[in-house]
Amino acid sequence: MVMTQFIRLTPDQQSRQGAVWNRVPCYLRDWEMQVHFKIHGQGKKNLNGDGFALWYTKDRMQTGPVFGSKDNFLGLGVFVDTYPNEEKQQEAQKRRYTPGNQRVFPYISAMVNNGSLSYDHDRDGRPTELGGCTAMVRNLDHDTFLVIRYVKRRLTVMIDIDGKHEWRDCVDIPGVRLPRGYYFGTSSVTGDLSDNHDIISLKLYQLTVERTPEEEKWDREVFLPVVDNMKLPGLDAPLEPMSGLALFLIVFFSLVAAVFAVVIGVIIYNKWQEQSRKHFY
Repeated sequence: MVMTQFIRLTPDQQSRQGAVWNRVPCYLRDWEMQVHFKIHGQGKKNLNGDGFALWYTKDRMQTGPVFGSKDNFLGLGVFVDTYPNEEKQQEAQKRRYTPGNQRVFPYISAMVNNGSLSYDHDRDGRPTELGGCTAMVRNLDHDTFLVIRYVKRRLTVMIDIDGKHEWRDCVDIPGVRLPRGYYFGTSSVTGDLSDNHDIISLKLYQLTVERTPEEEKWDREVFLPVVDNMKLPGLDAPLEPMSGLALFLIVFFSLVAAVFAVVIGVIIYNKWQEQSRKHFY
């Protein structure tokens, strides 16, 4: 819904979805996206949902299960999640959270996807989350902002939701490599629970950053989203190579077992021949 002062991705009604996407790809190397948004509705406590997502992805305008957009995407997703799916499921199954593992909602998280990962909505994206923070953003009387900054392969997300006009750190991940030529977008979806998800403004800034010759050398163009020195969550880690001793023991006992099997086979064969001779005579 395009209003005079904002774009409403979803109204406070069930089973609605909406999205806004840039039609021109972004070829900036260093950039900052400032988002002025508002989430509000009649739902109280956790009887609201589900939140909205901010995207920097290869594909645009494709609907799907991840806050109204496609799964197994290529690029970056920042999720403002207002409903704790995992907590409700665990309460229904009468399971407890382990200390330090509980998250307070609404919750903001970031995910980098190389196309092979699936966002686990039932677990609020926990298996693929690179970082996140609690952000009480619903039904506030003052303006709420979020900024995504990508500088020198470093991804940071900061929020201004307290009405103090001060940025507060939320996500800080070094070594994030995002290809250029992707699209910015934002999407939202409601199910049984709902909220008004309003985008007041999306402002993209090009950042001028000085680089040393060495940084220029290593700052090469990439073709798939990746995070340096970090296994993307959701992918099985490769098996560690066995040590020399372990390999020797495996080979040794394998040979012993083979010799033992041969000896047993010879004994059985000889007994069978003896039995055959007795029957013949």
